[in-house]
Amino acid sequence: MTVSIRDLRPGDASDTEAVVQVRRAALPFMITTVRGVAFELDSAHPDKRYRLLLAEDGDGLVIGTAQVGIAYDSPEPGQGFVNAYVHPAHRGLGAGTALLRAAEEHLGAAGAVDSYAWVLDEPAHRAFAERRGYRVGRSAHFLRLDLASAALPALPDPLPAGVELRPGSAFAADPRPLFEADAETTRDEPGDVQAEFDDYEDWLRHTWNSPHLDKDLTTVVLVDGTVAAFTAALTDGDARYCSGMTGTLRAFRGRGLAKLAKTDSLRRARAAGYTEAFTGNDTGNAPMLAVNQRFGYEICATETRYAKAMGTTVETETATA
Repeated sequence: MTVSIRDLRPGDASDTEAVVQVRRAALPFMITTVRGVAFELDSAHPDKRYRLLLAEDGDGLVIGTAQVGIAYDSPEPGQGFVNAYVHPAHRGLGAGTALLRAAEEHLGAAGAVDSYAWVLDEPAHRAFAERRGYRVGRSAHFLRLDLASAALPALPDPLPAGVELRPGSAFAADPRPLFEADAETTRDEPGDVQAEFDDYEDWLRHTWNSPHLDKDLTTVVLVDGTVAAFTAALTDGDARYCSGMTGTLRAFRGRGLAKLAKTDSLRRARAAGYTEAFTGNDTGNAPMLAVNQRFGYEICATETRYAKAMGTTVETETATA
């Protein structure tokens, strides 16, 4: 079967809907919406060299998609990424191979030194990456919580002295304190590709203004009026909630503030009608993994980060994906 690759057509509702359908089928533990897909392109920094690729079969049906670009906020230049997804009902037709080939050509033209890809930690997916010259790196878990029935902890009453809980929306007039908190905690996150946030306007554009960020369900912990911890709530506007980022600033760690932020946000999300909660953890981040498991989150899938030096050649293959 012939598989063709093209870019998503901005403003084309059928294209964005097709991407949503493929991602939901391939990665049902992530928040994916039509508005979010369109936003990815609209908000992308020029230095990201971002493209959304679509794989079509001979009948014009979108059976796969890939996100590809440059980690422009990394202190190490030339770090590229490609995350390719093929609809489970259409695997083995060559869509994954074609998407990866097109993505690597784009990264090479954009000056990437390395290409990083998240791969589901399953034998067929790992073999696909390894046959194409990718080497194994870190791993991360997806976790799921049945929010409708979870036995969530109660909030302390009263709160510890000097501690306040505020929704993210309370910072609508001036979100810079949240930018600064996000920047500090992101620098400390374990990962293969480090990120440094130093562009406030860019952060506003792609994080604060994201259609998935629910500012009312985001919880910020203040200690004596200073932002000390937060959990960012991502939602699909229907029933699914995801912890996009939970962090505690260095000066306030070890006081249970991350748990406090998550407790408040999860309880308010359930009250708002959300029934399913997801989060993600680097497998090496034992403290955060322990916090989530105490809430009742269970691991539902694992991804492994693979990397390849651009220009690496591999043997011609007959297997397709």
